[in-house]
Amino acid sequence: MVLSVVPAPSPAAVHVARDEASGLDGLIVLHSTTLGPAAGGCRFWTYAGANEMAADAFRLAEGMSYKNALADLPFGGGKAVLRRPEGDFDRRALFEAFGRAVEELHGTYVTAEDVGTSVEDMRAVASASRHVAGLPPLGDRPGGDPSPWTARGTFLAMQVAVERRLGRPLAGCTVAVQGVGHVGAALARMLHEAGVKLIIADIGSTQVARVAAETGALVVPVGAILSAKADVFAPCAMGGILSHATIGSLSAKVVCGAANNQLATRKDGERLADMGVLYAPDYVVNAGGIINVAAEYLGWSAATAEARVEETGVRLARVLDLAVSSGLATNVAADQLARETIASRPLDLRAVA
Repeated sequence: MVLSVVPAPSPAAVHVARDEASGLDGLIVLHSTTLGPAAGGCRFWTYAGANEMAADAFRLAEGMSYKNALADLPFGGGKAVLRRPEGDFDRRALFEAFGRAVEELHGTYVTAEDVGTSVEDMRAVASASRHVAGLPPLGDRPGGDPSPWTARGTFLAMQVAVERRLGRPLAGCTVAVQGVGHVGAALARMLHEAGVKLIIADIGSTQVARVAAETGALVVPVGAILSAKADVFAPCAMGGILSHATIGSLSAKVVCGAANNQLATRKDGERLADMGVLYAPDYVVNAGGIINVAAEYLGWSAATAEARVEETGVRLARVLDLAVSSGLATNVAADQLARETIASRPLDLRAVA
């Protein structure tokens, strides 16, 4: 096992985790520990190279700092990003090696599921470290796959965003959902039950067909989902979808989805605002999963976790109010509020003991 520290371009620690025997190759980025241990999931993905992996890790870790702060959690922000090995590999051995890397950080980082990882992967991590969540629930304690909670928070935020921008309820609106994996599929089902018309796209034909059969959604090619005629665009796949090159083709007047890092750059949030598009900042919208993870790790009840997720719309409204009163794009307002929260709120060591 190789676990080394390299300089970071921000107040963070960056740990390189490698284990030749298992094929482990990744980064654990601690963006901030001001409010508590850096908490954030483990992403397992195919990256073109080390630079792409590092860029993803840094942006995701920063987003977790802001997400945890605005969700009023006693955690800083961190993220693990692991490169999927080419060819055959022993998945359990790889995640056990990752667990050893997490344990060597002595509780400064808490991991859980993210894109490409599962409850079973976290069980492998837990065989080597106790600083992990997303494990099967015990009794009435929170646990398991956090994606339904991410979807629930996104749904609640979408209700607020639609009422603010369109002046009407979500029911009867058309929502274009990009990506129907664990979170996107759960969100699509919630929207269908609420009387929403759906347009969906995903690179996985089996998954998109299943969700379409369940919800009556119109399926379009992945390249057509951004410009689909809809009231709301809900990015629920990978990040960076909203850029200078793509924003001009957007049809919807509300962007509210569960994907992390939806904006390619911060300037793209201002571009959306200039177009009259209400962008619901992703790390405010998609905090339901990390709330469930925090509840599991800290021993909170399922009822406490649920109550905090149900406040997602209230937290978004606070950001939108600041954006209006300060004349800021919504992503800038969210960043400002998160930084102020981190700077003003002392660490409560009792909450993370």
